[in-house]
Amino acid sequence: MNSIPSVDLRDFISNDPIKKKQFVDQIGRAYEDIGFVALKGHFLNEQLETDLYSEIKHFFDLPQEKKDTYEIEGIGGQRGYTSFGKEHAKGKKEGDLKEFWHFGQYVENDAKLEAEYPKNVMVSELPKFNTVGEEAYKMLEKTAKYVLRALALYLDLEETYFDAYIKNGNSILRPIHYPPITSEPKAAVRAAAHGDINLITLLMGAQGRGLQVQNNDGEWIDAIAQPDELMINVGDMLSRHTNNKLKSTIHRVINPPKELWGTSRYSIPFFMHPISDMKLNVLENCIDDNHPKQFDDITAGDYLYERLVELGLIKK
Repeated sequence: MNSIPSVDLRDFISNDPIKKKQFVDQIGRAYEDIGFVALKGHFLNEQLETDLYSEIKHFFDLPQEKKDTYEIEGIGGQRGYTSFGKEHAKGKKEGDLKEFWHFGQYVENDAKLEAEYPKNVMVSELPKFNTVGEEAYKMLEKTAKYVLRALALYLDLEETYFDAYIKNGNSILRPIHYPPITSEPKAAVRAAAHGDINLITLLMGAQGRGLQVQNNDGEWIDAIAQPDELMINVGDMLSRHTNNKLKSTIHRVINPPKELWGTSRYSIPFFMHPISDMKLNVLENCIDDNHPKQFDDITAGDYLYERLVELGLIKK
């Protein structure tokens, strides 16, 4: 496959069973083949997107010493600010050429999870920053819920199979700033080749060239969304749970051509995580004689911890 398929969520949430089944088949086949789709008909509106980009640009434009006050030690970067070059891809030593922020879950009616998750960090200089971030978080979470419902049907599970696992899940909204490049990078890129940790990722900001996906032939292809589309991909947790039936595809963000080094790039992924207690054990209906079980049993919480250590965000 040399391009990213495009699907429309409105087909799935329509009352038309034919359109709904067509959506399920389209997204399922795409995730078996390349692990990415471009999605129209999501729950973000244009004004909310505009407001979110405005707020995150204001934040990343703050003086460095001010941003540094929002970097919280001891939580593996799970909330607040993470400074430039601190995160690296699994197996890489060079830090990625980016800085980012994390909004986390807004827990409802669950004291145990409220105590388990770090608290969201409030930015006092920007009165709208946190309210806009929370609204965008909830709209992306709602979109992700319906995508996972479609995938549950594709996997011959109950449509609401994932609902209980993602309610109050450990999901993250990550606004990223790739600053202008000021000198020749030795081995670093804006985001080195990697697979995502989580169930699925919903990406805002894939409209310009930069994001690339590795297809089954090992070729890098551009993943460029239309202005009204989110780019959505399978993460390692879902790939593991489905015995690699649904593909967690390696992807990267390349550096721009030299004439564009002086420009910033912004992107905003939403990483849909389940609650930590979810068992990622391979689904029985994804195992057969031709597809033996590939992965050991593990919970989502233990798997996330392992990966944060590998990424350099938690020091053992």
